[in-house]
Formats: sequence, structure tokens, C-alpha cells
Amino acid sequence: MTKTLLTIVIISIMILFFSKISYSVEPEEFLQNPKQEIRARDISKNIRCLVCQNQSIDDSSAPLAKDLRALIRMKVQENNSDEEIYKFLTDRYGDFILLKPPFKINTFLLWSLPFIFLIIGIFILFVHNKKSKKIS
Repeated sequence: MTKTLLTIVIISIMILFFSKISYSVEPEEFLQNPKQEIRARDISKNIRCLVCQNQSIDDSSAPLAKDLRALIRMKVQENNSDEEIYKFLTDRYGDFILLKPPFKINTFLLWSLPFIFLIIGIFILFVHNKKSKKIS
């Protein structure tokens, strides 16, 4: 038991150590001003990678994500406000680029579909249970 556990731990450590770790934000991307860098990182954590779609551009190593991070850093250096940067990105790419899109008429289905599917699923389970009780 302990021998297999030790083997699993050693293999896991080796995989982590020798695997190619891809850091998303590369050192040459960092801004010199730490406050601006923190602001740029906070903004990029809320922007969806258009390639990966389930990651923020801060976590993604895709070339498009790198370009968007550079664009955000350029806007931060130009002293644009966070709202101006978000507006620029949503005007260019739409609300899809935001990991947490705002609740609007355009995004109503995006916000409501999970609840609709949940209600439909509960209804189907209820009907299925009722039918299976009648059979037995």
C-alpha cells in the first residue's frame, strides 16, 4: 500500500517537474510601473481568450491572448480608465469577450438558459419517475 502510494507521488512529481509548463504572461510583457502592471493583470483576468474560450487572457498562452494583453498594457500606459478599456474591447469584440457579461437584452438568453435547462431537467425527471411508478 505505502509502496504504491510512494510510486504514485514520485511519478506525479516527475510529471510536474518535467512537463512543459507554459506561463501565460511572459516576463517581457511586464510593465515597469507595478501599479499599472497590477491594473493590467486585473483587467486581463476578466477578459475571455477568444481562442481558448474558457480561460482568461491572463491564463492563456495563445498568440491572440498575448496580443490582447499587450493592447491592454498599452491602454493602461496611456492612462485610459478601466471602463474605457472594457468599452474599447466590447465595442471591438462584443460582450462575448467578457468572462462575466453584463445582464442586457442581448445577453438575456445567456443568463437565463442554465435555469431554463434546470427546470426542464427537473420536469423530465418528475415525468419519468411518475411513468416508472405506474408501470410497476
